[in-house]
This record gives sequence, C-alpha cells and structure tokens, in this order.
Amino acid sequence: MAAGPALTHVKGLRLTLGGAPLFDDVEFVLKRGERAALVGANGAGKSTLMRMVAGFAEPDGGEIAIANGVVIAYAEQDAPFDGFATLRDFVTAPSTARAGSMGVLPDHAAEAELQVFELDPDADLRTLSGGQRRRASLARAFAAEPDLLLLDEPTNHLDIAAIQALEQRLNAFKGACLIISHDRRFLERSSTSMLWLRQRRVLSNDRGFAAFDDWAEEVEREETRTLARLQTHLAAEEHWLRRGVTARRSRNEGRRRKLESLRAEHRERESAARAVKAVLQAERGAESARLVIEASKVSKRYGDVPIIETFSTRIMRGDRVGVVGRNGAGKTTLLELLLKRLEPDQGSVRMGENLRVAYVDQARALLSPHTTIWAALAPQGGDQVVVGGRPRHVAAYAGDFLFRPEQLRQPISALSGGERNRLALAVALAQPANLLVLDEPTNDLDLDTLEALEDMLAAYDGTVIIVSHDRAFLDGVATQIVGPLGGGRWVEHPGGWAEFERAYGGSVVERPKAGAKAASAPAATPRRQTKLSYKDERRAAELDALIPKLAADIDAQERALADPAAFTKDPKAFDGAARRLQALRAQHEAAESEWLDIELRREALGS
Repeated sequence: MAAGPALTHVKGLRLTLGGAPLFDDVEFVLKRGERAALVGANGAGKSTLMRMVAGFAEPDGGEIAIANGVVIAYAEQDAPFDGFATLRDFVTAPSTARAGSMGVLPDHAAEAELQVFELDPDADLRTLSGGQRRRASLARAFAAEPDLLLLDEPTNHLDIAAIQALEQRLNAFKGACLIISHDRRFLERSSTSMLWLRQRRVLSNDRGFAAFDDWAEEVEREETRTLARLQTHLAAEEHWLRRGVTARRSRNEGRRRKLESLRAEHRERESAARAVKAVLQAERGAESARLVIEASKVSKRYGDVPIIETFSTRIMRGDRVGVVGRNGAGKTTLLELLLKRLEPDQGSVRMGENLRVAYVDQARALLSPHTTIWAALAPQGGDQVVVGGRPRHVAAYAGDFLFRPEQLRQPISALSGGERNRLALAVALAQPANLLVLDEPTNDLDLDTLEALEDMLAAYDGTVIIVSHDRAFLDGVATQIVGPLGGGRWVEHPGGWAEFERAYGGSVVERPKAGAKAASAPAATPRRQTKLSYKDERRAAELDALIPKLAADIDAQERALADPAAFTKDPKAFDGAARRLQALRAQHEAAESEWLDIELRREALGS
C-alpha cells in the first residue's frame, strides 16, 4: 500500500542527558499507511524518542509537528496500572500526553477491544501476568482508533499466536505506525520502512526490515569510503561505532553451518532410533555419557485437564531444544518434568550422569536487586570469574555482555530490563553447568545483543533448552523444536521454528477451539446441552478464587527469594523455597489453562 499524507514530522530534534548528547538533529516523517521499524542499540534512545512523539518527554531543541486532528495512541513497554480499579478503567484512559489526541473512551469501545485480546474488563489488575499487561496496553492503543500508533516492544511476553494475530492487525491498519521491537521475524512481516537511530541521528529507508542487513552494509561501505577519503586517525575508533554487519554475516555463515550439522545429526539419530530401536536399547550403556535427559511416555494432568499426555523424548549432549506453545499450554510444566522438579502422573524421566543445570527463569530470580553487577558475577569475592574452566577478569567477562567498567559497581536494581537479562545470561553461563535452561531469554534485548547471544549459544559446549516465542531466534539456534498440538499431545521435530511450522501448520500456536471436545463425541445425542454442568460451574468458581491466591503466593515467594541474605542464612531453606516457587508457577499456569477451557465451553454452549 502506497504511503499517504504525512501525519507527523520530527524536525531537528536535540536532547542532552547528563552532559552527553543523546540526539542531534534527528529528523523523519511518518505517513499514513506507513509502518516504520525504529531500530538501534540498547541505550541509543529509541524509547525516549517515542515518548517524545507521545508527548511524555520534551526535547532540548527541535520540533515535533502533528497534523491537525490526528489521534495518537501509545502502547509503552511498562504501562502504569496504578490508580485504575479495573482493566476497563485502564483502557478508557488516554495513553498519550498530547492534548486532544485522544479523549476518554466509551466503555463499549474498551470492552470490545478487551474481548479481542481475550481479557476480562473487570479483572483485578494486581493478578495480571506479563502477557496480560502487554495485551491490555495494546487493547488501549487500538481502542482509540488512532491515526498514529506507537508500539514499544509490543511482542514481549506474547506467545506466537498473539504475535501472529498482531502482525495481521498491523498489516490491515490504515494509519501510520512506529514500532520498536527486538523480534526480527515480527519486524520483517510488519514493517514497510525503517528508521535507524545511530550515532545520535536517524537514518531512514523506504524498505521494510527484511532489507535491513543489506541497507546496513551499504551504509557501512559508504562510511568506510568517507573515512578513507578523510584519512583520519579516527578510522579505527569508528570501526567500533559501526554495527559491523559484514563481520556479523561471516559469523552467521559459520554458525549456520554448525547448526545445520547439528540438525542433520539429530535427524539421523531420530531415523536410526525408528529403524533399529532394539539395537539402541542394547547399546544404551555405551551411550549414557551422551544422554542428557530421556523422558518415556510422560503424562501430567491438573484436575481433568491433560497438560502432557504420553510424551517421549531423548535429549543428547549438544542439542539445542526449543520449546514453543501458546501461553498456558504447559511449557513450564514440561520443563519441570524434564528437570525432575515435578513428578509425572505416569511415565518416567531419566537424567544423565553428572548433570549440572543452570536455569534462567523469566523473573531472573538468580539475580538479587540489592547486589552489584560485580558481586553477581563473582559472588565469592575477588576479581576473577571461571568460565569454561578458564579464569577471566570480571571486567573483561562483563564486557562480553556489553557492560562498561564503570557500571560494575552499580546495583542491579538500577539496570534496565535488557541489562538485567544480559546479566542473568552472564551469571548462568559462568556457572559450572552442562545444561543451560533459558525461559524467554530474548526479552528486552536489542538486535546486536541477540546476535551476540546466538554466538554464545553456538559456542556453548553443553546442552541448551530454550523456551521462546522469538521465531527468528529459534531458527538461528534450535536443533529441534518441541510444541503442543492440543489435548495434551506434544511433538518433537528436527530443525528450527520454520521447519516445525511447515510440518504442523498453525496448530501449535492456535488457541483451543470452542467445542473441540464435543466434535469427538458420538454424532447422535439425545438433547443439546445449553449450559455448563454443575461440576464445571463449581470448578470455575474454585478457580476464580484459586488463581488470585496463587498469584499472591508467587509474589510473596519471589519477594522472599529476592532477599540477598536468604541463601546465606539457610541454603536448604532457600532451595526448598525455590522449588515451591516453581511448583506454584506450574499450578498457576495449569489453573489458568483449566479456567480458559471451561470458559470456552461456556461460550460454545451459549452460542
């Protein structure tokens, strides 16, 4: 679709923070029908720039001109929910600070969007998960029927089904859209143009994000020619300021070859397992040193809801297993079963000898907000950290994760979401572990850091299990994908997300379909059921009371574990509390899934 008239024009924008210039002469135009991807390194000021367009921050100089009558809506990374009694109240409130851009919305508009995003208008805001908060922020933005839509990391905490639905919504959107996101596949499928915030200025390109690498390489070549013409001594310094696309492509090729080799090995192993199962059984003893986890016909139910039914897998040393599925499908439950932190109802799990696990959960619970970056990397004191059996200086190792020396004495509580994520990965990779478990490791990471993480995982000599909704990341890292097909059935397929999607279509990410269970019942029924059974109604009432209680218990447990003295005071009690926290999370996820199943049946019966 051709771009229409300009809706906003940013001219000569300047901003200085702490004496250092953040922006200098930033200029760009957003036109109706345009969906611009705003990219740049963490700390470059992307979110600050978007907040200026929304009216929540003021530049030191320059102008942001908005066309008359243009309605702006802003879905920020961490929308403030304080002061609102319900989700309805939150969605009806304006999302920007620009006068006249968006007034208070009528209740019916808010309720319609909340229904689209599968949220209860009367929900208690204290019990919302990260994914529900993100969907609520998007609902508020779309409810305004804006001309200009500002989205800051809209895919964080969303599952693949929700991300794909958002892609479709944006591709049908008639206004202008400015998008900040780390999700490369999402940007490739949603953007029509690019804005690159780089070295305090914005470069623009009228191609979508799929062309970013080619464009970045063109920019880099031109800068190299300019530097050569100038023949200045700054050429070496400038190399580090550039994105390094050419070098990254070389790394990508090497990483891709290694990944394809691992995937081919996995396919051969699966083929051999099917063809000579008896022989493999006989050779199990010789293979045990390579075995990491073997699950045999594992099942787990919560109440009458099957979460996992007779699932089997063998994870070998060097595998990179991607776990996918909609929120509430049971990904955390599957992890807990594979790590033997949760007992299956049926089946068995066997773990390899001398297995040492490093687990980075979504809450980044292995980090205490009260300690410093230095202390987190060297908890025993000193200035050395042992990585892969080799001692490294703390500052050098932290530098691998983009931390500057002056940051090392900062408290963790002062770090941004992306910095906390990078630190959690650094701490985990420094542990003497041979199995690395990462739950949503890509949240809040910029594009360069994602590339660095892929490099780190490619070089990691152990086994990795990754829960992620980032399709490009899974395609770049995973040797096999495990995902749910509904009704508790889980499958494993060699390759990354693209191969898995080709093999199973959208079934792994679709929401449960109302009436699906009824379709398998006998065709002839004496009478049509029009309401839920007494048992289901009673269970729904129990879940309504249980889910907020579990959320409160999880919150209390997380606060207790965040106490920096908790582990030192009583390590056994700390470990027990950590296990209880994991069990509570599994219960909470299962309860939400069961509640959703009942409500879908109620909706189907009512219609």
